[in-house]
Amino acid sequence: MSDGDRDYASSHGHSYGRDRDYDRGHCRVIRASEIGRYVYCARAWWLGSVEGLPSAHRREMAAGEVVHARHGWGVRASLWLNRLAYALLLLAAAVGVVWLIGR
Repeated sequence: MSDGDRDYASSHGHSYGRDRDYDRGHCRVIRASEIGRYVYCARAWWLGSVEGLPSAHRREMAAGEVVHARHGWGVRASLWLNRLAYALLLLAAAVGVVWLIGR
């Protein structure tokens, strides 16, 4: 890609992320979702990751983010409830030991 192409692309809102990062000496992190997008449709990956064009399915993606956030809260809550259960079990065991010693 020539410098003129890069100037034109950057002035028109395109982010050639891969080339820009390599020019600065940085390696780009490739996420699993990006690989999945490439496997599903290489053209969609190219348009989104290289050309920087937004997805036509923004509403669905926003709904997916809400579902993932809700799931994340559920996972966090289950972890805390699990910890609470172990703490209560430990407390019950300690009370049982004290009761047995005090008999």
